[in-house]
Amino acid sequence: MNIGDRVRLLHGNEEGVITKISAGGRVEVEIEDGFRIPAMKNEVVLISKAERAHFGSSSDTESSKTTEFIPSKVSNSNEGLFLAYLPINDKDHSVYISNNTEKDTLALITEHYGSNSQALLAEKIPAKTSRKVTEKSIQNFEEWPTLLLQFFPINNRIEKTETPFERKIKFKASSFFKSKGKAPIIEKEGYVFKLSENSVEIDVHQLNEQLNPGKKALVQEFPRPPREIDLHIEKLSKEHEFMSNSEMLKLQMEVFERNLNYAIASGMDEISFIHGIGNGVLKKEIHKYLSQLGNIKYFQDTQKSRFGYGATLVRIS
Repeated sequence: MNIGDRVRLLHGNEEGVITKISAGGRVEVEIEDGFRIPAMKNEVVLISKAERAHFGSSSDTESSKTTEFIPSKVSNSNEGLFLAYLPINDKDHSVYISNNTEKDTLALITEHYGSNSQALLAEKIPAKTSRKVTEKSIQNFEEWPTLLLQFFPINNRIEKTETPFERKIKFKASSFFKSKGKAPIIEKEGYVFKLSENSVEIDVHQLNEQLNPGKKALVQEFPRPPREIDLHIEKLSKEHEFMSNSEMLKLQMEVFERNLNYAIASGMDEISFIHGIGNGVLKKEIHKYLSQLGNIKYFQDTQKSRFGYGATLVRIS
């Protein structure tokens, strides 16, 4: 007898799965309602595959509790996200996530120990690929912590947005050991579970609140500047007569940068800055600044007749 074998108690009608084997010939059997019954090995008998195929099992007709992970039937043609436990030897299993979809997915997988947790995987899983998450020993099956799997589909081009979802799993032996199948992508036999069915959608706003407890989301509002900003120094300071040339240029550039940032943040499509003709120093500095930005479609001199002196029109992308 091994952990995972389905057995029947000789002195009762209960059936279940062996979850623990102890010294002295004692075993622990998890029956269908989740209870675990201690027994001696000579008090249980294996249910053969032939018997189960012919007569079926009581677990096939009983409904599972809502807290139990219910495995989906797996076939090679299944599409979706899968969790697979693949044997390394008779005790240890490698845990994999298979992304058998056409879309890259960001995965966050954590184990939870009460109020504590440990991240096992946090990375992008490209479409039609798999990732190893960890290794688990079947001998310690009953000690496995709750597993939280969160998935965020990635749109690499403009297309329909798919809602992020999560699965929170605490396996029962009665469902885990009857989920044998071939893992998609990896094409190996093991215990396989489809995750993308009966999943729970992730509330992104609620997730943000959980990650930042006690903090309210701040909505930054920016003033919308006029479409034309006059940078003549007499418009900016009453003390300009006492300022040096470098101080005046610094003030003019500060006003220019601030209003340009406000225009971009508030969604304006264009803004004009009146800098005059003069010696061209301010215009040169403005054009130099604009040429280094990536979110500007273009900028150009406006017709002087419009303002009577030099100005630059900025088109925002």
